[in-house]
Amino acid sequence: MLKRRTFLLGGAGAVGALLVGWSVLPPGQRLTTSMPLPAQGTQVALNGWVKIAADNSVTIMMCKAEMGQGIHTGLAMLLAEELDADWSQVRVEDSPIDRIYNSVQNIIDDLPFRPDDDSAIKRATVWMTRKVVSEAGTMMTGGSSSINDLWTPMREAGASARAMLIGAAAAQWKVPAGECRAEGGHVLHPSGHKASFGELSSMAAQQPLPRQVALKDPAGFKLIGKPLRRIEAASKINGTARFGIDALPDGLLYASVVMCPTLGGSVARFDATAAGKMPGFIKAFAVAPYNGGTGGVAVIADNPFRAMNAVTAVEVDWHDGPAAKLSNADVDRHLAQALDDGDGHAYYRLGDVDAALSRAARTVSAEYRAPYLAHGAVEPPNCTVQVTDGSAAVWVSTQMPALARHHVAKVLDLDADKVDVQTLLLGGAFGRRLELDFIAQAAAIAREGGGRPVQTIWSRAQDFTHDFYRPACVSRLKAGFDNDGKLVAWQATSASQAIVPESLARYYGVPRIPIDKTTCEGAFDQPYEWPAARVAHKIVELPVPVGFWRSVGHSHQAFFTEGFTDELAVAAGQDPIAFRAALLAQHPRHLAVLRRVAVLSDWGHPLTHAADGAPRARGVALHEAFGSVVAQVAEVSIGPDKGIRVHRVVCVIDCGMPVNPNLIRQQMESAIVFGLSTALQDEISLVNGQVQQKNFVDFPVVRINDCPVIDTDIMPSQMHPQGVGEPGVPPVAPAVANAVFALTGQRLRSLPLKLA
Repeated sequence: MLKRRTFLLGGAGAVGALLVGWSVLPPGQRLTTSMPLPAQGTQVALNGWVKIAADNSVTIMMCKAEMGQGIHTGLAMLLAEELDADWSQVRVEDSPIDRIYNSVQNIIDDLPFRPDDDSAIKRATVWMTRKVVSEAGTMMTGGSSSINDLWTPMREAGASARAMLIGAAAAQWKVPAGECRAEGGHVLHPSGHKASFGELSSMAAQQPLPRQVALKDPAGFKLIGKPLRRIEAASKINGTARFGIDALPDGLLYASVVMCPTLGGSVARFDATAAGKMPGFIKAFAVAPYNGGTGGVAVIADNPFRAMNAVTAVEVDWHDGPAAKLSNADVDRHLAQALDDGDGHAYYRLGDVDAALSRAARTVSAEYRAPYLAHGAVEPPNCTVQVTDGSAAVWVSTQMPALARHHVAKVLDLDADKVDVQTLLLGGAFGRRLELDFIAQAAAIAREGGGRPVQTIWSRAQDFTHDFYRPACVSRLKAGFDNDGKLVAWQATSASQAIVPESLARYYGVPRIPIDKTTCEGAFDQPYEWPAARVAHKIVELPVPVGFWRSVGHSHQAFFTEGFTDELAVAAGQDPIAFRAALLAQHPRHLAVLRRVAVLSDWGHPLTHAADGAPRARGVALHEAFGSVVAQVAEVSIGPDKGIRVHRVVCVIDCGMPVNPNLIRQQMESAIVFGLSTALQDEISLVNGQVQQKNFVDFPVVRINDCPVIDTDIMPSQMHPQGVGEPGVPPVAPAVANAVFALTGQRLRSLPLKLA
């Protein structure tokens, strides 16, 4: 919890002087880039977000990475809606690196406030953060924040361009602009005048940027809210889509790296004599650890297979680094010791929880655990870099193009404006491509390429064994009931490594801050009305690289919170949904989602048996993450081998105004499959600092034949759109675990879920 004494404001006058938002900034600041957008053929840029060509095609600039979540489609819909473009004429293009594309919402989401906090200090902090990050932040894709972040900017960009096109038409026809309207890629006038955007684009570019624009009333939306097909789908089907690994500049060389098997290790000495005799070999050299990664020896060759073969012939002696003696048992011991030693930083405190627990007629306690997890994206890390005299070109799948440019420039001792970064499609990411280790490494390798481009490709095993993992986490929870069975107190303390402090140190080289809200999110920020509560987290220092992972702290804290809430419902002798509903009486949005999932899952009615005759049971979980509320009910049975079978998941989401229902359903299905994989099967094991999992055979994903039926329902809403890419993950594990308890009476408190 942020204390008032730690955040000082110079009075109401100072706050008032600061309250200048996006909509009242000069149009040149909020809509135009520092350098003109590159244009091809007859394209004309009307602002920093949209270009229109004579053939009436509309090219929308994309500052967010497309990694399968459909964000290029969703964002294009926002601008095209306000522009009144013909959707069939809409194209997308990656934006350059520029201040107007800086990400804001994901930084705001990391501030240590609860979603229901409406205090003046939160409002002022959010405003100041937004202002600073807009000017001095960075471009990134993460935190399920893209639609939330760009809901206003992209709509304003579209509305501004529409006003300029209408202004051009009005000037050409010598009629008042107010008599003209835009529709389907044309400007029309009641007199019968009609001109396409392409015909008007050059004249429109001479119009001044409007100082103010009127955005559409949602009742008039023609695109937003429609299940439009993904804008990049055809290219992925016909093979023309370009991922990072598809970068093939002329003269390309290839590099493979053998990395220290121990996390954080480096090269002591190496011998590449045998490798040097192999076909295609060009050069071998040591590569230092970059951005929290691991050192190794790189081999450059004339094709990827020769590089991979040659690197296996390199003999290396290693400096093992600080993780050399660390195994899972050591991690468990450190986490337990941290919880034994103190209470940690309290992110939420209400009333006197110690007194409430001491007066309680009955208390319930539990300890929950979650393991390290890898990201496991389909496309392993790769990066192509060409270093020429005084400049560099980079082709990469990254969530952080501006920081990628910064770190490549740092490695090569160049000015950042001498580095050109082309962001390609990402073959999955889940947070892994927020890291810069493989990019900086590729730059260092390409420096040895003699001016030719060099593509560095990691193996699947290297991706698993040199990741930045979801932290292992342990939580101890305790609650109390009075004599009437009413909940009177809630206490939760968890321990894990920190994510944000470690990431900021890697990104910017700054000292590590002492708290990390992301590791406690999903615990302190939930809507349940606890009469007295204390939610805290302790940071544990361990030499295991950790980073952002799909849904971050919510991924484990939801399992802890919703599992323990289910335990309390059982202890109180109440139905799990009724118990939650009583704690949500003051939260109608959450209550509506919970009631909806109960109806759609047929909660409270008997279940049929599985096809093999095994009985089934249901479990429920509700969680708020990234501004969205998701409830899920899982139906499970137990196989003869004690394996947990999930037959159906009913999912209800309130994500604010649904921009594209098709994309939302896809993301819920994706999140549920992703969440089931980690709930039932996955964990990262350490033995003497070495990760044991090396491929999907030992870090499996749920396959099609094991996928449950997934029914997704989207709540109608006029609220500002919220996150979608990650909120479906957190409820999966607790919903399944709660169903297993309902079926077997065994309470599973450790992931992955395994029956005794």
